Amino acid sequence: MHPHDTFDGTAIPPTATPRPARGDAEAALVEHYPRLVRLAHLILPPSLGRHRRVLTAHALVQKSLAAAAPSGHGARPAPTVPAQRGEAGPVLAWLRETVVSAALRAAARPRWALWRTPLPAVLGLRLFPRAGGVDELALDTALATVTPQVRAAFALRVLEGLGARSAAPVLAAAGVAAPEEALHAAEHLRSIVGADAESLLNGAEFDPCVVQARPTDLLRRRQRTRLTALVAAALVLSASAGVLVALRPEPPAPAPPVTALAAASARATDPRFLVRTPPERWSDTARVDLTQWPARGARTGDTALLSRALDAWTRGTGDGRGVRVSFTPSTPTTPPAAPPRLLFAGSVDGSAVVLLHDGERLIRYAEPLAGRGGQVLELARADDADVTTGAAVAVARTRLGTRFLLAPWIDESAVRDLLRPDVPAAALPVSGDGLTGPVPQPAADCGRVPALQVRSSTRIVEDHSFLLTDLGELSPAHLTWTPAPGTGAPARQPREATSAAGLAAWARSACTLPGLRGTGVRAVNRWEFARQALPERAGPATWTCTRADLWNGRGRVTVAWEGPDPRGRPVPVPGPAPEDTAACSRFGQHLLAGTYWTAPSGARYYLAAGSRALTGVTADGPVTASVRGQFLAVRTDATGRVRLSGTTPGPGSLPGWGEPETGPGGS
Repeated sequence: MHPHDTFDGTAIPPTATPRPARGDAEAALVEHYPRLVRLAHLILPPSLGRHRRVLTAHALVQKSLAAAAPSGHGARPAPTVPAQRGEAGPVLAWLRETVVSAALRAAARPRWALWRTPLPAVLGLRLFPRAGGVDELALDTALATVTPQVRAAFALRVLEGLGARSAAPVLAAAGVAAPEEALHAAEHLRSIVGADAESLLNGAEFDPCVVQARPTDLLRRRQRTRLTALVAAALVLSASAGVLVALRPEPPAPAPPVTALAAASARATDPRFLVRTPPERWSDTARVDLTQWPARGARTGDTALLSRALDAWTRGTGDGRGVRVSFTPSTPTTPPAAPPRLLFAGSVDGSAVVLLHDGERLIRYAEPLAGRGGQVLELARADDADVTTGAAVAVARTRLGTRFLLAPWIDESAVRDLLRPDVPAAALPVSGDGLTGPVPQPAADCGRVPALQVRSSTRIVEDHSFLLTDLGELSPAHLTWTPAPGTGAPARQPREATSAAGLAAWARSACTLPGLRGTGVRAVNRWEFARQALPERAGPATWTCTRADLWNGRGRVTVAWEGPDPRGRPVPVPGPAPEDTAACSRFGQHLLAGTYWTAPSGARYYLAAGSRALTGVTADGPVTASVRGQFLAVRTDATGRVRLSGTTPGPGSLPGWGEPETGPGGS
């Protein structure tokens, strides 16, 4: 566990999440239903059996709606402050607490769970999740050996991505007497499982919404059916002997009322109710993001096309028949819960394309205009898109490149090669609807790394140019740059990479970008955290930390060392590659790294450098040295891993990159 995840041993008060109105709770439950059922299923004990465990998980989630406040009858309003990126909203947080509490109660009394959760019921079939591999089986076995409280803590930390301080109040509210002990046990289990814990939990083995069906015992069922029929016949004969029943036609039963859920679902998939933003709203609003995109394209009035897109979205995230579905990591795949916003509908490069936005996700639907090929559905997170990350959306990809639909606030667009910063950007043709010409794909041998250079309109305050690069997803990633210390730049101030210095910096790191394709990247910042004078007057070395911020709020970090040759590629510094770290962000502003280096003379050195706040560096192991300041350079013939620690203004010490944290001062 990280130092900031430790506990002080005092009692943890339960959370006081407001009870939402039933209508709000129903909408959130429908949207996050697979996520909540998976959470309940993980907490329930295997002793229930696979079939009953699946049905109980569904029943607990469905029954959680009963605890919500009746709409319009004293329901406490949810907070008006929006949830931060990567955090659950107040309604989802309340549902999560309710489901965890119900699952723990059911786990404590399995027979009570069987009696209290009669619905949903399945007759004649046994349901169970799909079987996984060896790793999934090992994890399932390990989870079966711990208590439900530990499984709940493990689910909150790994499946829901909560920090220890956020998970502890949820456990306390669910009735766990010692949340800190459950979290410590869950963290121990997580360390045993390893870095694949999250991907394993999100696999089919632990998904009670994607199940297989098998018949029950057919012979025994046949015998019971015959016995039941005989008993029923005897009862009918006995009753008819004493009572003469007058037969008369019964009035037809009234049609079942249309529930609010069914009505909402029907409205969400009806093209007549698609949200359409007025064309000029973006120029006079305080919120410049995807919600301000007008509906564009020649087929925005094609009701049949829009209906097929909405139907494919519903079917593609359900049974998937005839629809090829893809989605970026951590993107919910649920059907629309409310009418989405129409961004584009038109014919592009031989396909009919529809772009939709539901407030949290971008949805791209495509079907061929002629010839072979089926329906395609892509989903991607876009819940914190802004002026830059909501500036373009991929519409079509062909061998010629990718066409983007630009935001209405983009006035200028061009294409440039990141590997050639001295070559001016080439103008990119854009149609009246904002559709660009093809932007080439990166070369397989990294001989070319194209990027979009765009400028926002003077009609909004955010009037500036910035870089976007296509990483194979619906939204291109925003590229920024933080200059090295001593260049006059203020501390920790990322800036746009369109200046000559920014373009030259990204020319060295551009070949690392293809490795981020398909990982859900929102923005990438290259931070030059130190510039060190090499021994023997060999020139300056640049130490960089490249942080890729993902749409789910996490960050993937790479630390590298660059020699004096501006044509040289970055050399990664050995260390972890976590996807949930504060390193190199505003919450992790201290960094220390080291590597061996051979001078042109043939002499071997060990080099280390830290960010600007470090006041001392200490090396231990094959190389032993200590210096004041940010830099260390020691001539040595040693080999092997060197343990680094740095002194910062705060308490504790800063471990070197790849070293375990040793105190509260670690980043």
